[in-house]
Amino acid sequence: MVVYADHFTKPIEIKETGETHDADIWFLKPYWVFNASQIDGPPAAFYEKPVTKLMDKPERLVEVDTFIRNTGAKFIEGGSAAFYRPATDEIHMPEMEKFRDRESFGAVALHELTHWTGAKTRLDRPLGGDRRSPEYGRDELIAEISSAFLCANLEITPEVREDHAGYIQSWLGVLRADKRAVFAAAVHAQKAADYLHGLQPQPVRPVGQDPAIAQAVRDPA
Repeated sequence: MVVYADHFTKPIEIKETGETHDADIWFLKPYWVFNASQIDGPPAAFYEKPVTKLMDKPERLVEVDTFIRNTGAKFIEGGSAAFYRPATDEIHMPEMEKFRDRESFGAVALHELTHWTGAKTRLDRPLGGDRRSPEYGRDELIAEISSAFLCANLEITPEVREDHAGYIQSWLGVLRADKRAVFAAAVHAQKAADYLHGLQPQPVRPVGQDPAIAQAVRDPA
């Protein structure tokens, strides 16, 4: 199930004062999508493309490397964990050889780059806290959505991680506490993606942007 979010403006009368004010009325519209494997006889474009095995030393994804380099973010490759460290404003990534494929490396790098946009000198989102804090879960959700936007724009398709269900545990507390959290996260994710595109010499409009998200970014109120 996919949920489309949008709103319309409707005049509301305040009984106590008799005044009329315009109010935004939000609505959710669910619809269903299917995996190509569940459909008989789809066009050839919908079939899974054969996966090319990478060499022990995979070639770099030039589009991702160039995109990251243009932001000016400080990337350090090495070690066993991927993370953004606010105290030093550094992004740490394991070497590409430690990932299943180069697309997965790119997706994680863009995820961490989204955390980087949350610094006070940039988009000023609440960062830090331990893994059980709402702030941590909220920014993880923002970073994952923004990474999906950026992967689509740069035309890379990482595989779904086997540990994905466990990874999203940090989001669940946020989603349980606020049913609209995913939509708020999508707004912040789009702002982060737009910010990163704005740092490119020739900014490219993110593809597939949902019109409801676009409207919310333009008019957060």
